[in-house]
Amino acid sequence: MRVLMWHVHGSYTTALVQGRHEYLLPTVPDRGPDGRGRAVTWDWPPSAREVSREECADLAVDVVICQRPEELHGLAEQWLGGRRPGRDVPVVYLEHNAPQGRISELRHPAADRRDLTLVHVTHFNDLFWDAGSTRTRVVEHGIVDPGPRYSAGLASAAAVMNEPLRRGRVVGTDLLPRFASVAPVDLFGMGTADVDIPGVSPQDDVVQEDLHGALARRRVYLHPVRWTSLGLSLLEAMHLAMPVVALATTEVADVVPVEAGACSTDVDVLAKGLAALIADPDLAVACGKRARQVALARFGLQRFLTDWDRLFEEVVR
Repeated sequence: MRVLMWHVHGSYTTALVQGRHEYLLPTVPDRGPDGRGRAVTWDWPPSAREVSREECADLAVDVVICQRPEELHGLAEQWLGGRRPGRDVPVVYLEHNAPQGRISELRHPAADRRDLTLVHVTHFNDLFWDAGSTRTRVVEHGIVDPGPRYSAGLASAAAVMNEPLRRGRVVGTDLLPRFASVAPVDLFGMGTADVDIPGVSPQDDVVQEDLHGALARRRVYLHPVRWTSLGLSLLEAMHLAMPVVALATTEVADVVPVEAGACSTDVDVLAKGLAALIADPDLAVACGKRARQVALARFGLQRFLTDWDRLFEEVVR
């Protein structure tokens, strides 16, 4: 099939374009949000190819994946040369995020649409988003396996947070001092340079292609996020065979077993788990092996691609 989709989420797209289809990536001259084209920091196959608006308008497209309201409400139609998603071309709306706000007001932008399928990346998101009469499906994440690279070398915790100052309590920035009182925390991600917390060392100079290696050298992966869909960095750390200390919130509670490290809503329990793993490298290695087993069984790339193939066949027929 020929799939039109915008480069919105680099890690997710990296997994999806490993499939057997041709993936058309809108590309504009300045490579802004409406046309980033191919990734620079991820390895994508030739089947993921850039298209201009003019070229795309004349191409036969089997299915469109929209990931933002503006794509569904005009942008995709413009790139399709006037063909309307849902009427002239089958459309899937891929929702990456958990909803924000009051529980009674969590209505999805694609709610009550009979002309599309709304795809969630976790069952938690499917449960919390109000989609009205729109048909929904869940396709859980798939990860391009980076391999069991964990070395347990550095006696510190690794955490990945993008924009920790702006996002604050959502990503658990306020919890970092409690963990840093137990063990040094090396903080990776965009916007970490200005974080000034005793015991927390921003690692903002680590580029994407070096991230897995840098994480794997730390003893523990720390996931203090209160409210997220399901962090791909968490799943990647588990694939690396890292032990995990994670808040048991949103989908995490159903993903991370206690045998993989520590998973609880009690921060004191997590701090004790972190201390134990830092102090005992053999325990950390054993927990990391369990984390990798779980990650491979549930979030393997082939299962992910098979689920998407079934979905494409369902919406295109």
